[in-house]
Amino acid sequence: MIARIAPMFARAADSDLWHSFKRSPGAIIAAIVTLIILLGALFAPVVAPHNPFDLASLSIMDANTPPAWEEGGSPDFLLGTDDQGRDILSAVMYGSRVSLLVGFASVLFSMVLGVTLGLISGYAGGRIDSFIMRIADVQLSFPAILVALLIDGVARGLLPRDMHDQLALYVLIFAIGISGWVQYARTVRGSTLVERNKEYVQAARLIGIGPFTILRRHILPNVMGPVLVIATIHLAIAIITEATLSFLGVGVPPTAPSLGTLIRIGNSYLFSGMWWISIFPGIALVALVLSVNLLGDWLRDALNPKLR
Repeated sequence: MIARIAPMFARAADSDLWHSFKRSPGAIIAAIVTLIILLGALFAPVVAPHNPFDLASLSIMDANTPPAWEEGGSPDFLLGTDDQGRDILSAVMYGSRVSLLVGFASVLFSMVLGVTLGLISGYAGGRIDSFIMRIADVQLSFPAILVALLIDGVARGLLPRDMHDQLALYVLIFAIGISGWVQYARTVRGSTLVERNKEYVQAARLIGIGPFTILRRHILPNVMGPVLVIATIHLAIAIITEATLSFLGVGVPPTAPSLGTLIRIGNSYLFSGMWWISIFPGIALVALVLSVNLLGDWLRDALNPKLR
């Protein structure tokens, strides 16, 4: 196993992408920030000072405690507590897990759906192409947040009320995923229209290879470069969309709050002087989205042959 992995790391270290990464200070800083947030979210049960959602460990006497460096602060709560006595630092770590889960899952769903429809549309052409692209054009006329709100509202109306909290996370992932597939489909369709007329695709047809195999083995690997760039940038958009929906009260339930939910809860106390309840989750959200966007910008430039 080690003998197989070592050459892979050697090739990666000698690749143009790695050399481009080493020469970009912004990408390095963004990668470090992203990695810190990812590790903090993944290992929140281990590294978080408290479990903010364990009701047995909460005390109302600790409610509204300011950050440790403020007057009246406590070293046990570095970033302070909210109105229920939950540690803000721990809540941010746990909330980041939900935000990242929704972001990654919705981007994966959008990418699979968009790439599949884009391949079919570009390769089949004709009425199938026109039908898929007209649906994409109609969806592009509405902001993604409105599409997500519409789907979330329809799903909540169809589902039984006692199942809303249990299925809220899946509904949110589906709503955000559906709202973002168009960019993948349009990009992949354009690349597929170019690739399907090339010699290697014509040769595969002549020897009797089926359309599904041609799409999977020959065309798909050649159109994935732009898709990866879109996915990186779309991750930041998905996290922002989830935070917006949660801030509006239609996202994940309060029992498993994301960063958007924490900001919404703290917003009620912002003008009462308890600024830390919403400011620190907001800073974590901005840092995560900004770092992911910077990585996406670097990846787009690194994969652009015109800039090499």
